[in-house]
Order: sequence, then structure tokens, then C-alpha cells
Amino acid sequence: MHRAHDLELFPEYTVTQLLFKDLKNAAELRKMAVNSEIKGALINPTMVVDAFQILVAANKAVHLHKNGKMKTRSMYSEIIFNLSPTNNISEAFKRFGISDSDNAVYIVLVHNKEETLNVDDIISKVDGQQIDVDQVSEFTDAAKVKKLYKVAPLEERCGSLLDAVVCRMATKDVA
Repeated sequence: MHRAHDLELFPEYTVTQLLFKDLKNAAELRKMAVNSEIKGALINPTMVVDAFQILVAANKAVHLHKNGKMKTRSMYSEIIFNLSPTNNISEAFKRFGISDSDNAVYIVLVHNKEETLNVDDIISKVDGQQIDVDQVSEFTDAAKVKKLYKVAPLEERCGSLLDAVVCRMATKDVA
């Protein structure tokens, strides 16, 4: 049910993605993440178009971490920040982080292959039904995504919504 992907540019790192619906303990999970009891990024899946979008954010976070250029305090907050089209950290957490009332969560874990990752430990903390990450589009609020990323109708005719989102994420730091 979860998906693990080795990063091509950083082969020593693996990104593991999990998706849950019917979430009943969002407030508890958020508190655990804030207290570093969960080593992962907890993301609101309504703002995620595809699992590839998460991989782009995680890859960028690992790159910035390895180069000592992160804008946030942790790899996981950096993933959430990298999903945003703006450079406002608090805005990124509002739009992409989970809130206490959310009923779904997308969890992203990044780990060095030398470390052992206990996915079952993370899963046991979530009071919800785990589903395949390929189902994330069922949660996507396309209208919100288009508005946030300022995707024009003309742009969608020559590419996908995912293309537009990833382009904005990749170029937000370019002046």
C-alpha cells in the first residue's frame, strides 16, 4: 500500500509515501509531528495532484539539506515548504500541512538507506484506512490547486495540471 522510491540524484535516500482516508486523529497526528514523535511530513492531500509532485518536493528538500541551504528547520517541514508556489513558510503550512479537522493525510518519510525505517510504527499511529497513493487524485481539489498555482486555462491545453504545478514548484526560487 505504501510506495518507496529511491532518489536518482541521491541514491542513498529513499522516499516512502503513505495515504490514509477516513482519518479520525488528525489533531493527535499533527501534535505528534510538531513534537517530532512522527518523523515525517503530514500533508493535506487536497493540494496534491500526483505522487510525483511529492517526489519533486522531497528531492528538493534532500538537495537543500545536503547543501546546508534549507529554509526551514527540518527535512519534513522543507518538503511541505517546497510544495508551495510561494516563499512564505507559514502560508505553506496552512495550505499544505494537515489541520485538526482533516479526514485524510498523505505522509512522506525520507530516510537514508543505512537507517531502518519502521513503516508499521507510523501506520499504527494513524487512525484511518490506508489506501494506495495512486488514489490521491480522489482527494485533489483541482479548483484550489489551479487558483493557488495560478494555472491559466491556456496552459492546461498544452500540458497537464501536474506539469503546471511541478513547474511552479521547481522555479519558485528563480529570480
